[in-house]
Amino acid sequence: MESRYQPIEHYGVIGNLRTAALVGMDGSIDWLCLPYFDSPSIFAAVLDDRKGGRFRIAPAGEDFRRKQFYWPDTAVLVTRFLHEDGVGEVEDYMPVAGTGAVPDELIRRVRVVRGQLPFHLECRPAFDYARSAHECQVDSLEARFDGPGLSLGLASPVPLRPDGTGVVADFTLGEGENATFVLRRLAPEGEPGRCPGVGEAEDLFRDTVAYWRRWLSRCTYTGRWREMVHRSALTLKLLSFEPSGAIVAAPTCSLPESIGGPRNWDYRYTWIRDAAFTLYGLLRIGFTEEAARFRDWLEQRWQDADGEGIGPLQLMYGIDGRVDLKEETLDHLEGYRGSRPVRIGNGAYRQLQLDIYGELMDAVYLHNKYVEPIGYDGWVRLRRLVDWLCDNWKREDEGIWEVRGGRRHFVYSKLMSWVALDRSLRLADKRSFPADRARWLKVRDEIYEEVMARGWDPRRGVFVQAFGSDALDASSLLMPLVFFMAPSDPRMLRTLDAIRRPLAAGGLAADGLVYRYDPAAAPDGLAGREGTFNMCSFWLVEALTRAGRTDPARLEDARLLFEQMLGYANHLGLYAEQTGNSGEALGNYPQAFTHLALISAAFNLDRALGPR
Repeated sequence: MESRYQPIEHYGVIGNLRTAALVGMDGSIDWLCLPYFDSPSIFAAVLDDRKGGRFRIAPAGEDFRRKQFYWPDTAVLVTRFLHEDGVGEVEDYMPVAGTGAVPDELIRRVRVVRGQLPFHLECRPAFDYARSAHECQVDSLEARFDGPGLSLGLASPVPLRPDGTGVVADFTLGEGENATFVLRRLAPEGEPGRCPGVGEAEDLFRDTVAYWRRWLSRCTYTGRWREMVHRSALTLKLLSFEPSGAIVAAPTCSLPESIGGPRNWDYRYTWIRDAAFTLYGLLRIGFTEEAARFRDWLEQRWQDADGEGIGPLQLMYGIDGRVDLKEETLDHLEGYRGSRPVRIGNGAYRQLQLDIYGELMDAVYLHNKYVEPIGYDGWVRLRRLVDWLCDNWKREDEGIWEVRGGRRHFVYSKLMSWVALDRSLRLADKRSFPADRARWLKVRDEIYEEVMARGWDPRRGVFVQAFGSDALDASSLLMPLVFFMAPSDPRMLRTLDAIRRPLAAGGLAADGLVYRYDPAAAPDGLAGREGTFNMCSFWLVEALTRAGRTDPARLEDARLLFEQMLGYANHLGLYAEQTGNSGEALGNYPQAFTHLALISAAFNLDRALGPR
């Protein structure tokens, strides 16, 4: 079974700020949802090689070397095939609104730069996660696929042949020749349309390249790791939903955290938890417009505050703000390399996670400080959330990692409850807003004392995952990052050193990589293990960076670890959620949170190291 699936890290991502597609090194598009990130898939071979559907263009035969790269400073992806008979490549991109192209187009330009090569095309959509049948009509250079509520047109410069419910084509290109294929979302009565001519295709390509370069030119980061920061910024932009300003956690669902295991989730939504990290990361490198758009999306959530979760806010929402993210399994799909169940929707949206109020208030505080002041009406609604938190912070919850083994008093949830009160007090004083300052101050200090008394294990000399537990949790690394504790505080340094120990020695590290926690020591209600968490490794870098301001050895450790982590990106500079035992990518891909953590670590480490 495994040989039929490409490694997750062999994919690149393209998109149009509404949806995104995964393009493999074999020239196959194995994941695409239309018209939006969280719409049902039309290509999902990454979740079922036989049933899922794909759109593949590649040279005929297998005796090819492959390279894949982004056109510099863009989201235009090039897959190159090298053979003794010639060199060919496929350029993949989705025009972005504003470039003059029609939205919801996927363009694949095939070129031969040396010699002569035969190519094979197959386009086999599988509508609604391969649950629904569709009709296929072929008329030489055009194909139309009609599924439930969605119609697609494929325009081709070479004759297409019907093949079941898909189409195939075989064609040969010589040196300097090219062929452009366009897959479009159609209106109910629309026609597939024609393919652009050679000149028109070149103009469309150049327009798309120009769009991405104009956007990236606003980046203000000029530090040591400019190329990786730029790629992370472009990835975050690809994961943004232009109509609302939301940013999805990842464009995929159910890519496994352990091969063959049940830890398979849908990440095509927006988490309140990502708020502060998103605003901080975007603002640090100059993308104030994107930060403002995301803040507007957040404001709608706290203005409404009527989700289906247990508190006034849900921990996640649909990219359009919808609240019902009902989870279901797709039992007809085998899952990536047999990893079942395949899940869509995310049942965690009904969980109680108290930390989200801290991330929200930190985001509001940052936006008020660096972008524009918050208004009084917004403050009144935020004040109600803070008052609610004052009444509820002592409750157990499911925590940052969304465990499914029952609620506990997670230290990170208490930590971020403290952040919510601290930032609210700062904001109220900064803007002279009316607030119940006496109560907020009393609760903030009470939370601090509770964390220090019950979240600290004096026997081991470390902060633990939950009250009464002796397990470590990588989320403790955020204590100095949110100014709860000085980075050089002896308690923080001892926790930092404990996390860095190998997992076998009671720590969370594996060759510099960091597990978020040890399921054996802290059961989470799910079977199996998982890989190291890339985001947590960048948190460790930043914690070491801050501690290194008074300890040069730790600063050097931070640099070495950061540069080692850069080596765990794939050939395109992309990260999945996790890294497995053999260095393979695991989990949904690419993950926004990891790229945000990379940006933050790069910015702060570069600043701490000083001028080059």
